[in-house]
Amino acid sequence: MPLPSPFLSVVIPLFNEEKRLKNIKTVISYLSRKKISWELILVNDGSTDETGEYIDQLKNKKIKTISYPVNRGKGYAIKQGMLSASGEHRLFMDVDLATPIETFGEFIPLFGKYDCLIGTRKAKGAQVSIHQPWFRENLGKGFTFLSRVFLGVPVSDFTCGFKCFSAESARAVFGLSLVCRWGFDAEILFLCQRLGYSIKEIPVAWKDDRRTRVKFPQDIFRSLNELFTIRLNANRGLYAYQKNR
Repeated sequence: MPLPSPFLSVVIPLFNEEKRLKNIKTVISYLSRKKISWELILVNDGSTDETGEYIDQLKNKKIKTISYPVNRGKGYAIKQGMLSASGEHRLFMDVDLATPIETFGEFIPLFGKYDCLIGTRKAKGAQVSIHQPWFRENLGKGFTFLSRVFLGVPVSDFTCGFKCFSAESARAVFGLSLVCRWGFDAEILFLCQRLGYSIKEIPVAWKDDRRTRVKFPQDIFRSLNELFTIRLNANRGLYAYQKNR
């Protein structure tokens, strides 16, 4: 007899994160205090430091690990975690805890009302305690503007790394996603809308971590190119899916 699905799956992508791995214990501590069933999925995206060895020591019935030898990108890592998850609700977040795991409590009352809940740093009620450098913050605003124009998804913040999907929407959206790196956020929200899944933005607390993995200017140009790729993929019929609701 199969085991019942946990209430929540949490997916954390990891690439050379040995200096921030202690934050995983913060997540585990929070989940252990909640009166819900849960699983944690740690995806080692081709790390070359001690990340893989560290997370392997954490493995148990509630903590799963996925590892592969070559770095494929954050979008690819999250896709692997979300598709291997078994939870009724599936959250992905960053190991830097830019948005604290405690924010999840604000999502729970909206479960069942929306298919996709996404954190936003740009709506009324959001609290940004440490801003990004001026240049990065304004580039982010430009990316959001272009994403809204090219993809027609009316959200205020595409790239906040705290998003939660219902099991059904996660299977559908990540089963179709193709973008592996920084443009993946725009793609999954585009797919949510295209497939008819509802999206709700939730203002969150957020702080910048200056140890960002973003590389200028190559990642900016890559992200913009990925916006065109998403639209091209749609025009070519690569996102065809028949929902079964």
